[in-house]
Amino acid sequence: MGNDYLLNPIIFLVDTIFGLYILVVMLRLLLQIVRADFYNPFSQFLVKITNPPLRPLRRLIPGWGGIDIASLVLLLILQTLTIIIMILLIGGNLGSIGIAGLLMASITKLVSLLLYIYLFSLIILAVLSWVAAGTYNPVTALISSITAPLLRPIRRLIPPVGMMDFSVLVASLVLVVARMLIMPPLQELSFALGFPRILMSLM
Repeated sequence: MGNDYLLNPIIFLVDTIFGLYILVVMLRLLLQIVRADFYNPFSQFLVKITNPPLRPLRRLIPGWGGIDIASLVLLLILQTLTIIIMILLIGGNLGSIGIAGLLMASITKLVSLLLYIYLFSLIILAVLSWVAAGTYNPVTALISSITAPLLRPIRRLIPPVGMMDFSVLVASLVLVVARMLIMPPLQELSFALGFPRILMSLM
């Protein structure tokens, strides 16, 4: 068996474990920004699982303008650490990658995750509106809180027609187009700052 026999499962586990925790931290940050229900059971879960690294960071990094800067820093640290571990696992030369390129690649990955969170949240809302309309669910309530700032201005321009609400569809299309417009320049900036193209495709 080749070297990939054990390497591929290890890479998958590292990427999955770090990716899930980065997702949890980003969800907590988003819920803080939109001032979602703190007493929601899912909110409590996010708080408990993210408090261990955030508490010491908050002693060093205060919030600003209602934004939890410590969470942003933690996201950047976790994503950068993930990329470094992945590079080492695939045998890449970490010394040839500039710090600026590495940080920009991390920011690029985080922006991509943010867009995907909103896109999948809208898809979940659309599905639930058909199969479980009018029922309360703690996760659904938080998804509604996250997507409300995005849907609210669209609903002002395109109000519901009868029972049909096109705002979720329009917002989804906007996010897909936004991703197509935002991601390539961010990736190119990462490459310009010294992050290898071939590694971006593996991250």
